[in-house]
Amino acid sequence: MDKISVIVPCFNEEDVLPLFYKEVTHVLESIENIDYEILFINDGSHDHSEDILKLLAHKNPHCFYYSFSRNFGKEAAMYAGLENASGDYVVIMDADLQHPPYLLKEMYNSLKYEEYDCCAGKRIDRTGEGKLRNFLSHSFYKVIQKLTKMDMDDGAGDFRMMSRQMVNAILELKE
Repeated sequence: MDKISVIVPCFNEEDVLPLFYKEVTHVLESIENIDYEILFINDGSHDHSEDILKLLAHKNPHCFYYSFSRNFGKEAAMYAGLENASGDYVVIMDADLQHPPYLLKEMYNSLKYEEYDCCAGKRIDRTGEGKLRNFLSHSFYKVIQKLTKMDMDDGAGDFRMMSRQMVNAILELKE
């Protein structure tokens, strides 16, 4: 039986954590023949996120939380999640539900049955985000592409599911 690990970096997410938990567990429990774990990484929140995470971990043996002493940033939280994930497949998701949980089943099937190492979500439509945010996001990707000579699509993000092989390769890169 395969296991899916869901890594959720959290910083002041008390308002969305219960809804995120409900939506993600509903989807994970609908995927046949898998086990799962949800790893919440509390990145130094100042609200009641940690209290909610303690309750979720107490209520559900598939939930775990780790708390940083201060805010180290999303990348550090993602890395801590990768280090602690035990799944055959590992997905990184934002707690604010901008990464749609209903895609987990399709992502898993792509990796499992089409034998890919990574399946990533890409935002196509930024409706409702405001003109300034859209402009800044689009500008960011243009600047990064010019500075690094890398092809980075506008809308690419960190919502992705990876095979254990890919996660292990990332963890070997200590930088």
